[in-house]
Amino acid sequence: MSRWIRQDAFIRLALPGLALLGVSRPGWSAVAAGTEDFRAQATALVARMTLEEKAGLSSGRDFWTTKPIARLGIPSIFMTDGPAGLRKAAGADFANSQPATSFPSASALASSWDRALIARVGGAIAEEAQAANVEILLGPGVNMKRSPLGGRNFEYFSEDPVLAGAMAAAYIQGVQSRGVGATVKHFAANNQEFERMATSSDPDERTLHEIYLPAFEIAVREAQPWAVMCAYNRLNGVYCSENPLLLETLLRQQWGFRGAVISDWGAVADRVAGLAAGLNLEMPASGGINDLRLVAAVRSGRLPAARLDESVVELLTVILRAQAAHRPGQTYDDQAHDAIAREASAGSIVLLKNTGMLPLDLARGGRIAVIGAFAKSPRFQGAGSSAVRPLRLANTFDALARLTGDPRRLSYAPGYSLAGDATAAELMEAAHVAAAADVAIVFAGLPSDYESEGRDRTSIDLPAGHRELIERIAAVQPKTIIVLMNGSAVAMPWLGRVGAVVEGWLGGQEGGTALADVLAGRVNPSGKLAETFPVRLEDTPAYPDFPARNGTARYGEGVFIGYRWYDERKIVPLFPFGYGLSYTTYAYEAVELSAATAKDTDGVGVAVTVRNSGSRAGSEVVQVYVGPQSDLRWRPVRELKGFAKVALAPGQRATVHFHLGFRDFATYDIRMHDWVVPSGDYTVAVGGSSRDLPLQRNVHLTATRLLAPPLTRNSMLKEFAEQPAGAKVYAALKDRIVAIFGLEAKPGETPSARAAREQSTAATLMFMNETPVSRLVAFSQGRFTDAMLDVLLRETQP
Repeated sequence: MSRWIRQDAFIRLALPGLALLGVSRPGWSAVAAGTEDFRAQATALVARMTLEEKAGLSSGRDFWTTKPIARLGIPSIFMTDGPAGLRKAAGADFANSQPATSFPSASALASSWDRALIARVGGAIAEEAQAANVEILLGPGVNMKRSPLGGRNFEYFSEDPVLAGAMAAAYIQGVQSRGVGATVKHFAANNQEFERMATSSDPDERTLHEIYLPAFEIAVREAQPWAVMCAYNRLNGVYCSENPLLLETLLRQQWGFRGAVISDWGAVADRVAGLAAGLNLEMPASGGINDLRLVAAVRSGRLPAARLDESVVELLTVILRAQAAHRPGQTYDDQAHDAIAREASAGSIVLLKNTGMLPLDLARGGRIAVIGAFAKSPRFQGAGSSAVRPLRLANTFDALARLTGDPRRLSYAPGYSLAGDATAAELMEAAHVAAAADVAIVFAGLPSDYESEGRDRTSIDLPAGHRELIERIAAVQPKTIIVLMNGSAVAMPWLGRVGAVVEGWLGGQEGGTALADVLAGRVNPSGKLAETFPVRLEDTPAYPDFPARNGTARYGEGVFIGYRWYDERKIVPLFPFGYGLSYTTYAYEAVELSAATAKDTDGVGVAVTVRNSGSRAGSEVVQVYVGPQSDLRWRPVRELKGFAKVALAPGQRATVHFHLGFRDFATYDIRMHDWVVPSGDYTVAVGGSSRDLPLQRNVHLTATRLLAPPLTRNSMLKEFAEQPAGAKVYAALKDRIVAIFGLEAKPGETPSARAAREQSTAATLMFMNETPVSRLVAFSQGRFTDAMLDVLLRETQP
């Protein structure tokens, strides 16, 4: 076996593209076998159920649970929100959910680029779910961050589908390893909060398949979540809750999903159409209204009884599996979970700027001004259904006071209210405190009502009070450090006037302690941005189309979302995708490909050698991007196809292995409704961010999957040249064109006349190349007939 694929490390670092091709992961066979066992039990039970019982099981009992069927021993299972920690509420009383560990939000976790860490977070949340008698968690969310204005961006991983899919798969594997089901959501193209239950998201077919579906596909193929949650919105006019393309063709037939599809809460429009399309469970309960509709639809013949049976089998399979995996009476170690939350937050923090001010040298003494209400009352999570009631809540002021050993060295001023406003007196007090210190740390960000499920942001600016505070402090204190607490990108017009910027995200209950660890150098920051930070809102891909208006979301940017847009338009962002500094440095020393030429089905191995060239231990995120050197299909300059987080001691080097498969080079062809890899040269680039790729190698790929649309009378002339079956016909048609337009060589032709004729021939062929071949019949005025064209077309048929 080739050295490129023999190691266990290869499996851990392999690209999601492998899973997209159906390559197994450890544990896949066990998952599949278990599912089949429960399916057999479910099938037997469904055969004993009445029509009314089947219809009843297809909707919830109340806000969080499924209906039990006592006479058949079918239990009720409990579902609840869980992307950033368990939120088990009593009915719809979300404010009184039971306390649980609050972990960093998804936007933070994705910035860790650490699969193993995210799996541990998922496992810890699942342990708390087991202890709370919860069988299914409603998370993670993998929707793309189309615009930084998305109100729920904090709950999603990334603007890139490969990163989002990999993070989701790791989270799901962690959750399900503890016997709790995970639910990947919101399927699909749920990219805004404004009118989210009525708007139609209308990406074109290629954009849908290349950008908005792959994260779901990766999560399903790699981790087999027990459930998928459909989105509120329409997709190209059809509600996601009743969209057979999503719920049946893609999810089950193409991706092999074996779980249950659950509606988002209140997402059902037509229950009968939904069940027919593949929606297994309506949540919350409809009070029996839709149960009666299902019964009536079966009795009238509108809904085949067999379709209802199959749907109930799929749902019951998950219910039985959840029952078997549940461990009543289980407890968990809240201190251990607190430690995981702290580690996850610290691993997600991104150092955006540092002119040498960080880490703080606490041993040297000196006075530290801690400015900003968030320093003592941190913004630690997003608002909406993912909000957790934390077991405890750390803040950075107290953590720094403990680390200094002398709280008298710290001074404090709130500077603004928690709503983001600042009075003249508050600003004056903060400036006075900062000027009297040796260094000032200003805590700023977005108040909770700026980022919430149910509404989008209107600006990427910080609140006015936060902006003015930063300007005031920077004017009086040359050593100013900014710490941000926010769930998505923000503008930084003050960037040039401060010495350091730390992106702390929404770090959960231990985010305050984790920030102190990073500021003091106890932890070397290793986070990298999972989304681009723009200079201006006007630079963003979806501007001004976001959010949608008049009920239709126009995806005018197409596949050019996130960093793809900035690369294509040659726009310099504030901070690029994949970016993050460290207290050490890394040198990319070599990249080696397993081959310089390959077939598209062969795959290409990539070996990257990186060295810690600094004096501190740290972790670097090695990123692999692929892009075509030239392509008429108008593809992104480069796209992320793999990554690995590598821990290195000072001076240590490591060689990280990746594998690029078919899908890593492919583009979606709307003519064939399938993936293709055009023959040609591709660049494999590696480095520390999407804009810092010091090492590159080229590989030439030859297409073996000759997917092409049938050649017909309406095919353009150039399409015949692109297919081996049409090459001979293309030559014959070229000859016909030359004759039709009188472009044959003339006896005794002078050099100037020949040159003029050749120029005219080239111009005519350029025109005809993009013309349907049927037009030749009219152009020929009877010299080339429909019958003659039909004879040539038959030569292209297999």
